[in-house]
Amino acid sequence: MTRRLAQVAKKVGVSEATVSRVLNGKPGVSEATRQSVLTALDVLGYERPTQLRGERARLVGLVLPELQNPIFPALAEVIGGALAQQGLTPVLCTQTKGGVSEADYVDLLLQQQVSGVIFAGGLFAQADAPHEHYRLLAERKVPVVLINASIEGLDFPCVACDDAVAIEQAWRHLASLGHERIGLVIGPADHMPSRRKLEAAHVAAAAMGTALPEEFVQRSIFSLEGGQAAATRLLAEGVTGIVCASDPLALGAVRAARRRGLSVPKDVSVVGFDDSAFMTCTEPPLTTVRQPIEAMGRAAVDLLCAQIQGSHPGPGELLFESELVVRGSTAPPPGR
Repeated sequence: MTRRLAQVAKKVGVSEATVSRVLNGKPGVSEATRQSVLTALDVLGYERPTQLRGERARLVGLVLPELQNPIFPALAEVIGGALAQQGLTPVLCTQTKGGVSEADYVDLLLQQQVSGVIFAGGLFAQADAPHEHYRLLAERKVPVVLINASIEGLDFPCVACDDAVAIEQAWRHLASLGHERIGLVIGPADHMPSRRKLEAAHVAAAAMGTALPEEFVQRSIFSLEGGQAAATRLLAEGVTGIVCASDPLALGAVRAARRRGLSVPKDVSVVGFDDSAFMTCTEPPLTTVRQPIEAMGRAAVDLLCAQIQGSHPGPGELLFESELVVRGSTAPPPGR
């Protein structure tokens, strides 16, 4: 107990006596100091005294599917800054292969009495994945916001980039350059954003007066290696333009073209999605569809804070429009 008091006192910058007064519910401590002590208790992993467990901590779980894709650290930075402005502290939970599962993270966050949880991508976007931990959060009435398209039945507020607009922008760009054989690299069949992108691609192809053949659509895990494998199959079908569902997939497509002795963009054009960090530094610089990460992250925090304060925005989706950023990876097809 003495060690705990000392650690919390050091973390907050107050005396051990002040910490003791907070833990024992004694008067004479400002509300700001009291909240700081409780937050420090949570951050250090100590259980709150029984009489204080009914109160939610000033902690917010931020659950990310990975950190290898630069878009997720960028999103975490925006959300973390917006939470700090609201007096909330993010608890970063990142999934790793063979590591702690999303459901395990939810259990840990519930033990910490978090004020809410923001999921920036994850199992909620996969129709065939387990979703019991989301329903547990709903039963406990923990405020939740999802970033990315979610499956039906998960009635949480959601913030997402408009996949239909993004694909239309990419497709129209390649078509305007003269491309007619355009391929698509997306995620697994049960991944909702990928389903939306596929539907939009069919619409975009129809608008060009063509169909999107089944062999022009390749599915992949979201990684550079996955993008390379999927693009290799598309190139074997003779496509001259490739639209990818993420920047790492697009970089994999560029590598696939080079392995076949093709030049980007002279022989094949590639379009990414996200406009994550360093896409201006690739060779060639990547043409991509930019997600408005700053606006989306701040909107997610606003929705979460509204719930924490007792408002109920209800289920539904805020769609944000993307922006095509044209760089060096797209050009007219060979012979044009």
